[in-house]
Amino acid sequence: MRFTYAEAMTDPSHYAPLARAAEAAGFDGFLVPDSVAYPQHSDSRYPFTPDGSREFLEDKPFLEPFTLISALAMATERIRFTISVLKLPVRHPVHTAKLASSAAVLSGGRLTLGVGVSPWPEDYEMTGTPWQGRGRRMDECIDVVAGLLAGGYHEFHGHVFDLPSMKICPVPDERVPILVGGHSTAALRRAVRHDGWIHGGGTDDLGALVARLRELREDAPKADEPFQIQVISADAYSVDGVRRLEDLGATEVIVGFRWPYVTGPDTEPLQDKLDALNRYADSVIAASR
Repeated sequence: MRFTYAEAMTDPSHYAPLARAAEAAGFDGFLVPDSVAYPQHSDSRYPFTPDGSREFLEDKPFLEPFTLISALAMATERIRFTISVLKLPVRHPVHTAKLASSAAVLSGGRLTLGVGVSPWPEDYEMTGTPWQGRGRRMDECIDVVAGLLAGGYHEFHGHVFDLPSMKICPVPDERVPILVGGHSTAALRRAVRHDGWIHGGGTDDLGALVARLRELREDAPKADEPFQIQVISADAYSVDGVRRLEDLGATEVIVGFRWPYVTGPDTEPLQDKLDALNRYADSVIAASR
């Protein structure tokens, strides 16, 4: 089992010391969130909070994920960075591939690219992206990004994108894993065609989601290849719970130590965050290995 530390919507100056501390404490990964912009008016519901409210987002700081990863890579040596998840369809895939390649190279191959279809129409409206057909756009974006990250010349001719042969330079020495987020059947089907799945938390039955992934993987082109399953669960906070998640099929647990979905700024002191991640490392990570 691998362990990823998550902290989001906090003071940007906290990220570097938290990444260094998580690496020193024995965490394997550091989660980096994504958000582009906030609409002034919205009636959309957030899918991973009990009441669907998105008011907690007001004035929350989100750094551009590839920029943040590149900066944190300079402050660390070993820990991997997972974007969870990049709202891929509202970005052009060629530009995304360039950003991902740069972050992967600067981090020495420590990037895991988590991608998802944003649940909010406003993200599409703000970026001039059609809401209709977002699933097909998502699939084509992934194919373009993966093709360009592989190195060499790559061309793509799809329903949404028609791209001439091109390449980007540099590309990382090792392939960037692409994990898909989302709980819908379409998202799970998309995940099994790539390198793994990222759980979004919330109230959906984790066991049922993982069981469905296993079922879909039986007929997937990559059925015999390694597959990552990163999960958010209360079980992740005890050694016995970690073992249950491992038995379920999880390969990585994502843990954080405060409830981030509250209105207003994060007022928790940095030292309290450092103490919490170190306590977890001593009581759970060390005892699970």
